[in-house]
Amino acid sequence: MIGTTGKKPAKAKKVARAMGAGSDPKRVAAILAKLGEAYPAATCELKHENAFQLLIATILSAQTTDVRVNEVTKDLFRKYPAPEALAHADPKEVEQEIRPTGFFRNKTKSIMGASKALLENFGGQVPRTMEEILTLPGVARKTGNVVLGTAYGIPSGVVVDTHVMRLSRRLDLTKHEDPKSIEEDLMRIIPKEKWIIFSHQLIWHGRRVCIARKPKCLECNLESICYSKDKVV
Repeated sequence: MIGTTGKKPAKAKKVARAMGAGSDPKRVAAILAKLGEAYPAATCELKHENAFQLLIATILSAQTTDVRVNEVTKDLFRKYPAPEALAHADPKEVEQEIRPTGFFRNKTKSIMGASKALLENFGGQVPRTMEEILTLPGVARKTGNVVLGTAYGIPSGVVVDTHVMRLSRRLDLTKHEDPKSIEEDLMRIIPKEKWIIFSHQLIWHGRRVCIARKPKCLECNLESICYSKDKVV
């Protein structure tokens, strides 16, 4: 009976429990197919013209809506179109520009700090690796994934925002509640070539159908394979 301690299987079972019973490959494939049918053209809804603008917009999007950010960046990017302009701006003026996004003092430090770091360390260009982009002030994995995936088409991971957190749990793709663990779970079960579009599609679905308080289950094309306790059907 030597070698039958079951350590690896036990670990595998623990991972499976954490990931959710709904992470069966056939069910995941069905979810991906249905999201693809519903949102074939899903993409990032933060308006931008380049990687720098997307970086700044994503930092500003914390604790607010993309709609609000787009309203603010319309004028912000006219005044500060590149890292050079924002890095050397008057902080008080920047604070007033981005005030509607909330937490404007901290966000001002982040976007100005990120702009300075781009100039000092990356020749004014937004880096193309997660390791490098995480060195920028105000940037964590969510922002890194948004920028690398949307601006450069690099699947560095899965964007985990509030919608992805809520829906991945509702769909029983994970049992975790923290973004890092949820992303790790999703990266295990979602094919790498789908990481970018999956994030966008789930976010779109969360905003349009599977909303937080009153999900529109009757309008949801995932309803037949969803067994969430939040269902209202």
